[in-house]
Amino acid sequence: MAKSTEKYEAMFILNPSLTEEETAALVEKFKTLVESNGTLDEIEEMGKRKLAYEINYLTEGYYVLVKFTSGPEFPAELDRIFGITDGVIRSLITLRGE
Repeated sequence: MAKSTEKYEAMFILNPSLTEEETAALVEKFKTLVESNGTLDEIEEMGKRKLAYEINYLTEGYYVLVKFTSGPEFPAELDRIFGITDGVIRSLITLRGE
């Protein structure tokens, strides 16, 4: 029988030109979204880092790592929301091994 919840990791990179308030608001938005759809295990704001390659003429981004547990349908929805949110330049959601 399949487990009803899985552990995931979501890494998203925000545009570094956002103000501190805008960055905090986006981090809070995704934190709330995760909490209302699953269990937030850990959130780590890694801050501004150099990107491995240029994205939309940007050379750095604000990295945030979110570890959470949720049902299998939530990551696709979270990915969709990352994709339509201004300020998010990249995101990746992966299944965490135990």
